[in-house]
Amino acid sequence: MISVLPDYARVIDDGLYRAIDIYLKAHPMLSEHECKKLCKFIDCQKLSQEACNHAAQNDRLPVQMTVQVLYFEQLRLKNALCGSCGDTQKMSSGVTSAAMSPRDTYASLRRENRELKLEISRMRVRLSDLEKEQVFMKQGMIDKTGQGKTFLTSLSRGIGRFGIFGGPSHGKRRKSEGKTARSRRYSVS
Repeated sequence: MISVLPDYARVIDDGLYRAIDIYLKAHPMLSEHECKKLCKFIDCQKLSQEACNHAAQNDRLPVQMTVQVLYFEQLRLKNALCGSCGDTQKMSSGVTSAAMSPRDTYASLRRENRELKLEISRMRVRLSDLEKEQVFMKQGMIDKTGQGKTFLTSLSRGIGRFGIFGGPSHGKRRKSEGKTARSRRYSVS
């Protein structure tokens, strides 16, 4: 039944891997030869990261299959680490260029899309947290300055009390006001 569906029709082999794994679990008495026959339909390059991790630790799979999974996972990691510096090597080697087949590219794009969606949702959560913090900080500033005054208005009124911007006539007036207030204080009336 597996051979009826052409290889190019399966973009990702995770479902096929799960089905074969369930079959091997249900039939533990299969010979090594029969297991190899079944597993040859799985393309290790088309397995997702989760399926590769599971297959690498799966005792029911033949050793050759496990080695293949580990090999292609190593190639993926190497390609991911090298990035654009290894483009010439990817093209020169037939195995590594097969690892970057259109199906594999599609699978990696789907994976990358999922990762980007997760990152966007994390950023949205972080943004809402920051907005909440900003509201709390704003509320705290209003509470500290009292009666809804903002920091700048209270600061400008405080600077105005010192007479910095009043000019020379403003300062003289205060001196004279100060003298009259003292003379009245000592008067006997």
